[in-house]
Amino acid sequence: MASVMEKKEKNVVTLTIDVSAEAFAEALQRAFAKNKNKFSVPGFRKGKAPMQIVTKYYGEGVLYDDAIDFAATPAYTAAIKEHDIEPVSRPDMDIIEIGREVGMKFTVEVTVKPDVELGQYKGVEAVMPVVEISDEDVERELKSVQERNSRQIKIDDRAILQDDTANIDYEGFLEGVPFEGGKGADYDLKIGSNTFIPGFEEQLIGKNAGEEFDIDVSFPEDYGSEELKGKAVVFHVKINEIKVRELPELDDEFAKDVSEFDTLEEYKSSLREKLIDNAQKRADGTFEDNVVQAVSANSTVDIPDAMIDREVEQMIQEQSQQMRYQGIELEQYLGYIGQTMDAFREQLRDAASRRILMSLVIEAVAKAEKIEASEEEVDAEIERLAGMYQMKAEDLKSRMLGDDDNFVKENVIRQKAVELLKAEAVKVAPPVEAEADETAETEETAE
Repeated sequence: MASVMEKKEKNVVTLTIDVSAEAFAEALQRAFAKNKNKFSVPGFRKGKAPMQIVTKYYGEGVLYDDAIDFAATPAYTAAIKEHDIEPVSRPDMDIIEIGREVGMKFTVEVTVKPDVELGQYKGVEAVMPVVEISDEDVERELKSVQERNSRQIKIDDRAILQDDTANIDYEGFLEGVPFEGGKGADYDLKIGSNTFIPGFEEQLIGKNAGEEFDIDVSFPEDYGSEELKGKAVVFHVKINEIKVRELPELDDEFAKDVSEFDTLEEYKSSLREKLIDNAQKRADGTFEDNVVQAVSANSTVDIPDAMIDREVEQMIQEQSQQMRYQGIELEQYLGYIGQTMDAFREQLRDAASRRILMSLVIEAVAKAEKIEASEEEVDAEIERLAGMYQMKAEDLKSRMLGDDDNFVKENVIRQKAVELLKAEAVKVAPPVEAEADETAETEETAE
């Protein structure tokens, strides 16, 4: 088998591949063996006619579909290895010549992983966030623990108040017609959470369990759905029940209940240590991102659309899985906020491009530095992954196929490349305004 590669624009290449007459004859034989029981030829029992008779009766083309698969797949794989390319899209094949006497000649057009031209990657400057935990941060974390250990109490003797949780059924109507995404049942809505469109939650205040009524509201002018933006609608609502959150007292008994400490002050000290540790990990992660972004900014790479499309779909799958764990489907959530899947997909493209760029740059650094992964390092990574999945390392390793094993090895190499970049980078303090933003972010995370 022989092949020739022609490079085109946007990292697209065309492979012209020749399959010899002998190799294609073998593919025809395999195709016949697979399908012989389907052929009926006069004078022979079904499936008993020899290949020569079948192809004379039906024509050789009756075997081409399977023969092409049998011949093209190994030839294409060999061509990829020969030219040392990594496809990132499905191949588009076109048959030029085919037949037992001439073999098969075909072209494959495919998008391949782009080359990366590295700029400066050692000694880049990158911002390292400042880690500071205040008494207010500790109090907010304590309040969060208190709220997590609260309980919901059903209220029967009064109407809904601010900060109550109302369990409701609702359905929205636009000019008397139900609209998509406007219906829900047994929905717990905290009054004041601003979860629904403006004006909705306020109109529940003063209502009692069991009441049914209509609410008149208007969607914001900047709402994501063209059909609903700025439109006046009516929601029919039923209050199923009213609940209020009861918080435990913050005292030594509370500390004993939620921790291994005997006093509230000891527990608060442990919370401070945890916040400092978490803040340091976030700062390290931010520094790592800043380093890789700085190296990426110094690099040149033309990312093909096919890679971006694939990354976008991966991000959608990740988002869907994450939201499913929270009990909601992505499509349902997009309906709530008035956004289509196509618009969401387009919104992800910039983030997908950045992820691909950083991944390609890290890979290029590893290649430039000739970074390898030892067997001990791979085993250590498997041990770490096994711990994440609550499995024994031996069991996880036994389940791994060749691609999984390569993935672990590549992950180790990538981690080592990133550690090299971080070790060589120059840490710089954030600007004053950035420090203020970082402090606010730390406070929000603690909540």
